[in-house]
Amino acid sequence: MNATKLIEHEALPVKTALVVGANGVIGRNLIDYLATLPDWDIVGVSRRGGEDAGRIRYVAADLLDEADARDKLGSLTGITHIFYAAYQDRPTWAELVGPNLAMLENTVNAVEPIAPGLRHISLMQGYKVYGAHLGPFKTPARETDAGHMPPEFNIDQQRFLERRQPGSTWTWSALRPSVVAGYATGNPMNLAMVIAIYAAMSKELGLPLRFPGKPGAYDSLLEMTDAGLLARATVWAATDPRCANQAFNIANGDLFRWNELWPKIAASFGLETAPPLQMSLDTVMADKEPLWNAMVEKYGLAPNSYRDVSSWKFGDFVFSWDYDFFADGTKARRFGFHAFIDTEEMFMGIFEDLRRRKVIP
Repeated sequence: MNATKLIEHEALPVKTALVVGANGVIGRNLIDYLATLPDWDIVGVSRRGGEDAGRIRYVAADLLDEADARDKLGSLTGITHIFYAAYQDRPTWAELVGPNLAMLENTVNAVEPIAPGLRHISLMQGYKVYGAHLGPFKTPARETDAGHMPPEFNIDQQRFLERRQPGSTWTWSALRPSVVAGYATGNPMNLAMVIAIYAAMSKELGLPLRFPGKPGAYDSLLEMTDAGLLARATVWAATDPRCANQAFNIANGDLFRWNELWPKIAASFGLETAPPLQMSLDTVMADKEPLWNAMVEKYGLAPNSYRDVSSWKFGDFVFSWDYDFFADGTKARRFGFHAFIDTEEMFMGIFEDLRRRKVIP
């Protein structure tokens, strides 16, 4: 870095982001975006940690353990923004509440007392706030829609921040994306990876690409959220004073049906389609680890374990939506966020990225 650029960097009011859930599809892409901005230092937090690089450093912490959270985060006195995108999966909706609320509480309790410059806490939510996971819900969903019968950890997390914020030096924002797509391995909620691995294995077996979801799901109206677009929206909401203590739906800006997009996805893998056939991916893909290992060796792929590239339960969940699934994104536009991305272009870009990374052939 030359002297002029160094002076310019030092003149900027540097902000320090604590990205919680740093290895997930949301956290990873958020860190990548923050790293392109000159006025941010970044601390990524996850159970696995990570490899420090430039202005990015990582902390491995068990946020379910209050003492470990205080120990690992208690020295981060320079944090100005907490970006919370961590998630712990559990078998039932009720069981999700305890661990996911505890991780947020432990993070805030560890950082707030020792970080006098804390300005904002960003909370990652989703359409579960609207009951989208329970069955057909009002569309387009709006941030002002009535809540639904608990349990729902997203709502409990937001209420924790709402109760904690008055009288503090920080504000909060809640981002509500649709299904998020982007690069990440070892993530249980990655639809792009589901489709990519399913398509690559279908091709290896000489099969057409069949849509595996419920019949009605093939024709429903949906939207998605690109992880890079979400990262931009998240930083915008965390730094624009107009967004203080507000929730925002964030999606790509277009709608689609699988019946139109699925053949285009198939073609991008050199595959034909055949009529949809409802099947549980979690069941039919359970025995495919030997096939995956053989493909890794045959094509010289990156040595990702089958478990790290498998998100079959999540695929079954998304492909079961035989009802419309979209929200109203105009509030974010009214407040000043105007970015968008074409969903077909998003998928094709992710698949090409996975090929470049040697995740798929």
